[in-house]
Amino acid sequence: MYQLHLVSLGCPKNLVDSELMLGSLQKAGYQVVQDPERADLLLVNTCGFIQSAVEEGIDEILELVQIKKQFPKKKLVVTGCLVQRYKEKLVKELPEVDLLIGTEGAKDILTPINRLMVGKEQPSPQLPARFLMDADMERQLSTPFFRAWLKITEGCSNCCSYCMIPTIRGSLRSREIDDLVTEAIRLELQGVRELTLIAQDLTAFGAEKGEAQLAELISRLLETTAIPWLRLLYLYPEGIDERLLKLMARQSRLVPYLDIPFQHVSNAVLKGMNRRYCRDDLYRLIDTIRTLMPDCALRTTFLLGFPGETDADIKMLEDFITEVQLDHVGVFGYTNEEGCPSEFFPDQCSAAVKQERIDHILSLQASVSEKVLRKYIGRVEPVLVRGCSRETDLLLEGRTRYQAPEIDGCVYITDGWAEPGEIVQARITDAKVYDLIGVIE
Repeated sequence: MYQLHLVSLGCPKNLVDSELMLGSLQKAGYQVVQDPERADLLLVNTCGFIQSAVEEGIDEILELVQIKKQFPKKKLVVTGCLVQRYKEKLVKELPEVDLLIGTEGAKDILTPINRLMVGKEQPSPQLPARFLMDADMERQLSTPFFRAWLKITEGCSNCCSYCMIPTIRGSLRSREIDDLVTEAIRLELQGVRELTLIAQDLTAFGAEKGEAQLAELISRLLETTAIPWLRLLYLYPEGIDERLLKLMARQSRLVPYLDIPFQHVSNAVLKGMNRRYCRDDLYRLIDTIRTLMPDCALRTTFLLGFPGETDADIKMLEDFITEVQLDHVGVFGYTNEEGCPSEFFPDQCSAAVKQERIDHILSLQASVSEKVLRKYIGRVEPVLVRGCSRETDLLLEGRTRYQAPEIDGCVYITDGWAEPGEIVQARITDAKVYDLIGVIE
């Protein structure tokens, strides 16, 4: 019986892969430990989407390498996007790693790891064939018991000029609706109260089979489960239609929240990014959403410093942010990614210019966010309680329907008590830049 220390890096989609690996290994008898020095097996599931994620992954691996040097009998395994992207380079640069496995390793992680633990020779890196998870696979949740991610697709076929996902993860592959329903029912039986649908692009679900089927999937989930909150993350702007929005408007269990990565609002920059919409499309989309769902919270991300971006493009973004008053905004700086078409685009922005633009847009959005959040003061809202606050044991912490886990702010509850996983009615008494203050009614 071996001790396992698992580190999962990157997005929720990557975390689901880690949960699959964890489920398989725990079923086979591996015991999870938090202290890497106590572990026989050190396992890192990496992200390799952007340069900062690559650097984070390398840093994490090197920390475990130092532990392995102190305890040479430990085995160090690295899986995921970093391996899929850099393959043999990692063999040369990280000889201390015992085994490298690509993004598809979650399907049968047990076989190569068992061979490694008993000293059997095997090739490294291993790059298994593409696969699509299903509900029959063992999965051990690493999130709090009352919420979970439901990964509905794998890969992506949008082919944005700055993105490595199609190369790393392959083209779009959608799970079957019946299979997703089976998994959702199981998660509900485990106590899940908030189920968040995730994919590289939710709106593309089923498109490779002839027609997108996101609305059909959501309808089936509503029919077959009683999970109180269903949340949608990562929707491509062009794929959001009135059918989906009208379904959300009718169904209170579909939380009024949409995460739609716009990336930019300049037509020239969007064209360079190979995004299939323009600024006017975004204005029309926001108008449609707010007409059908006036109370819907909107989150987006912007990628700044893309090659050719000008001060005039940033002014368009300023005007857009001021006019549309989005609830939540994330801002990232563009980096050249090896193998992406945009790596060779002319008029690259300097690091200093990128940072200046990022700081400026973040400052502008902070003032917008503070204003937007104040509309909740005095309202009574359902709040999903997380438990004691991470800031102090004297407060409870939770989220409204308008706040997604791990990426948005929270509600600090100053009066009243509830158990983790409860959905309570809370009166909002104050608002900060990103967080709300409330009391349980």
